[in-house]
Amino acid sequence: MGLCFEMACKLAETVTHVCSQSCVCSADPPSCLLGTSLILDGCGFCKVCAKQLGEPCSLQEPCDHHKELYCDYTLSDSGICMAQEGQTCDLGGVVYRSGESFQPSCKHHCVCMNGEIGCIQMCASEVLLPSPDCPYPHPIQIPGKCCEEWVCDQSPKDYQSVMAVIRQVSPPQAESSRDNCLVQTTDWSECSATCDMAVSSRITNDNRRCQLERQTRICMVRPCNRQQEREIKKGKKCVRTPKAQQGMHFKLSGCSSTRMYKPKFCGVCTDNRCCTPHTTITAEVEFHCPEGEVFTKKMMFIKTCSCHYDCPQDNDIFLASNTRRMIGDYDNDM
Repeated sequence: MGLCFEMACKLAETVTHVCSQSCVCSADPPSCLLGTSLILDGCGFCKVCAKQLGEPCSLQEPCDHHKELYCDYTLSDSGICMAQEGQTCDLGGVVYRSGESFQPSCKHHCVCMNGEIGCIQMCASEVLLPSPDCPYPHPIQIPGKCCEEWVCDQSPKDYQSVMAVIRQVSPPQAESSRDNCLVQTTDWSECSATCDMAVSSRITNDNRRCQLERQTRICMVRPCNRQQEREIKKGKKCVRTPKAQQGMHFKLSGCSSTRMYKPKFCGVCTDNRCCTPHTTITAEVEFHCPEGEVFTKKMMFIKTCSCHYDCPQDNDIFLASNTRRMIGDYDNDM
């Protein structure tokens, strides 16, 4: 006990000494490479580019915790960024370690995170649209370059002339954007409100042009005016996933769902835990308005909820989405 306390004191003294020497930060945050997080240093003073897997690290140059990397001092005196033990990723027969970054093609930069692969586009033309002052924009493939580039013409005639030259210079492209698309879809974000109708969203390129787009769905974690504490059974502290006892119509902007539903909601706890969706499905819901208009919207339906102490604080959606990721979400026709 005395030895551990002494070591803890020495570590605290070292941290205090190092941090006292690094209170001055650059006026402008550094520009990090694509796929590298911009985070606070270990002292909590300055923003720095996070060190990646296998790179040297220290208190002032921390590892990328977004990729679950940590600074391991057992292999060297300076510290090396290592990955937490997690599930590997398999892409096209190639196995990557958890926390490892790689490029499966010149158009994508990816990272393995506990068996899941997340990628970002390397080509600006795939993410950024041309400026509004570009009257006739079109992407062209430059021979010898990986990424397409936007070309802005002043008239349709110029557009046809340029395309004729491109066809002569560039070899014919047999495959479409979809054929060469590395499909990536993020998880649905948490509901924008803890009760009544709200919105959830995700980013995906699962479309014909392989273009990133935002998809939205409406969601209801629980009704606002329902006294769920009364439903907690004697001797229990939570009601996890209560189901509506009577059929109800969903209300959206003065319109009502044409069908009645008995949805499940996330309950409440009496011991400071919060309950959030754990498994959901997405289904189309038809709405009818008093003026006669009929429209459909994607909506989240809760299958199960989980009660936990990891409640969101200060609207930290990034933290919440990483620590309480919903699983088993899929589209469904109801």
